[in-house]
Amino acid sequence: MDLEHQIDQFLGKIMQYAENKHEILLGACESHLKLTSTQEHILMLLSNEVSTNARIAEQLKISPAAVTKALKKLQEQELIMSSRASNDERVVLWSLTEKALPIAKEHAEHHKKTLATYQKLGNKFNDDEQKAIIKFMKLLSEELSSEKSETK
Repeated sequence: MDLEHQIDQFLGKIMQYAENKHEILLGACESHLKLTSTQEHILMLLSNEVSTNARIAEQLKISPAAVTKALKKLQEQELIMSSRASNDERVVLWSLTEKALPIAKEHAEHHKKTLATYQKLGNKFNDDEQKAIIKFMKLLSEELSSEKSETK
């Protein structure tokens, strides 16, 4: 099979795996709650710091509306709580409840496991091969970015 077809199949598998997910992580959430990867990622972010809707949207590179929707679902499940900033009552701050801590920790562990797997796979290639892989990913990323900006 030609290289271009192998790349096409590979990217298709990634798209299929990542369907409706914010990120690609190895390992499944063992929580009994039905959470999206975006919701789990928000919990992980909030385990590190209290945050605002706008800051979460910026960190996840998703729309504030998508964050609001995810936060609403998390609040309904009593995983997060809101408070007002002491210096500006208009600012809503989000933080975790105790119930969310194990889920946030588990999500962080999935990140570590995923990166460790990438490292293990990368170590199977010599330096020149790794440079070629990195160059390919950079060029593909640039191509996808330019394609996206052309369609706007």
